[in-house]
Amino acid sequence: MSTRITFFVHGTTADNERRISSGWKDVGLSERGVKQAAQLKRHGEGAKFAVVFCSDLKRAHEFARLVWQGTCPIIPDARLRECNYGELNGAPSDIVEPMQANGDVTTRFAGGESYEDVKARIADFLKFLKKDYEGKNVAVVAHKAPQLALDVLLGGKSWEQALAEDWRKSAAWRPGWEYNLQ
Repeated sequence: MSTRITFFVHGTTADNERRISSGWKDVGLSERGVKQAAQLKRHGEGAKFAVVFCSDLKRAHEFARLVWQGTCPIIPDARLRECNYGELNGAPSDIVEPMQANGDVTTRFAGGESYEDVKARIADFLKFLKKDYEGKNVAVVAHKAPQLALDVLLGGKSWEQALAEDWRKSAAWRPGWEYNLQ
């Protein structure tokens, strides 16, 4: 029996609009992000989830509440946080993104973590889902690095492939990505 995971990226933040890579900097949604949540709520009416897990960072938790509050439990989980960019949390994306895209997923950001560290967090979260939510349909609201880790862990991609095919490069956002946990 598999667990169906529908992954949602949190809505736009003021940092996103200013091309800032927030990392673990705890920022909320911008006005545009709140509107995106309302649009997803309208678009997703009828979708049934046993539970919604979200990053415990404000932007993801706020997005989850705006879309699903009152329809199912919403559970914040620190394992779903964005990559900790350490000294570069809140730095311009022009500095952070090239460091992410270079394909070195094992080197930690100074004072932070690597993409492999994020992958380990997500793998631990998946073990928890397999144990406690097998056969369920769950939603996850999180960030870029956790989604890329899901592409590697469940999507059969290498890190190089996941980074190269990241939807953000082509602005190919969609209202949910599907993963199956066997």
